[in-house]
Amino acid sequence: MTYVLRRLGQAVLVLLLAYTVAYVLLAALPGDAVVARFASPELGLSPDQLATIREAYGFDRPLWQRYFESLFAFARGDFGYSVQTGAAVSTLLATALPSSLVLAAWGLGVAIVLAVGIAVTATFGPRFVRRGFQALPPLFVSIPVFFVGIVLIQVFSFRLGLIPVINASPVQALVLPVATLAIPLSAPLAQVLIRSIDDVRAQPFVAVVRARGASTNWLLWRNVARNAVLPALTMAGLIFGELVGGAVVTESVFGRAGVGQLTAQAVAARDAPVLLAVVVFSALAFVVINLLVDLAYPVLDPRLRGVRR
Repeated sequence: MTYVLRRLGQAVLVLLLAYTVAYVLLAALPGDAVVARFASPELGLSPDQLATIREAYGFDRPLWQRYFESLFAFARGDFGYSVQTGAAVSTLLATALPSSLVLAAWGLGVAIVLAVGIAVTATFGPRFVRRGFQALPPLFVSIPVFFVGIVLIQVFSFRLGLIPVINASPVQALVLPVATLAIPLSAPLAQVLIRSIDDVRAQPFVAVVRARGASTNWLLWRNVARNAVLPALTMAGLIFGELVGGAVVTESVFGRAGVGQLTAQAVAARDAPVLLAVVVFSALAFVVINLLVDLAYPVLDPRLRGVRR
C-alpha cells in the first residue's frame, strides 16, 4: 500500500509539472488566440472591443493569477472555452475522444500482435527468414508516420481499390489509419521482445527444460515468453505516449475527426485552452497507463512482490 500511494503521489506530481510547463510555454508564445481570431481587419473590431474580449477570456490579468485560476478550474473539471469556436473545451474533447480511443486501442493492439509475430519469427524461424525479420524493426521505426499513411492510401485505395476513399464503411475507414499507427509502434516493441527472448534463452533454466525434452512451442510459450514479456510490457506503456503524436498525423492524413485533428486545428488557431486541455489529457493517459504497468509487475513476477516497498 505504501508503494501504491508513493506511485500515486509521483503521478500527481508529473501531472502538475506537465500542466505547469504546458501553461508557461503556451503563455510565452508570441500573440494569443484572441488576436489570431478577432484582430482580423475583416471583422472590423475596435481596440476597445478587442480589450473587452481579452478581459472576458482573462488575458488582462497577471500570468500567475491566470495560472492558479486555471489550475483550480482544471482540478474541478472545468477546462474553459475555446477561443476559436466558443464551445466548452470539455464538450470538444468528449466529442473527439471516442474516435481517438478506438483508433489508439486498435493501433496498439495491432502493434502488439505485429511485434510478437516479428519477434517470434526473427528468433525461431528459418535462418534466411530470421535475418529479414530482424531488419524489419529498424525499417519500421525509420519511416515517418505520414509517409506510411500516404503509401497505404496509394496502394490499397488507388492501386488495388480494396478500401474506398469516399463513402467507406466505419470498419473500412479504420483499417488504414490503424495500420498507419501500428507499423511504427510495433518497431520498438519488436526490438525489445527480440532482445528479451535472446536473453531469456541464454538462462540456465532454459537449457534444463530443453534437456528434459520440451518442444520448441512449449519452451517458447511456457518458459521464455513469460519471462521476456516484462520489458516489452514496460515498452508498451512508454509507446502509448506516442499514440497522441501519431494520432495527430494519422487523423490529419485520413481526415478523421478526433483528438489529433482537434489538436492540429488548435495549433493553427493558437487556441491555448484547447491545447492545454489536450496536453493535460495526454499526460493523464500516459501516467495512468504507466502506473498500471508498474503496478502489474509484481502480479506478473512474484519475485518483485517483496522488492517494491
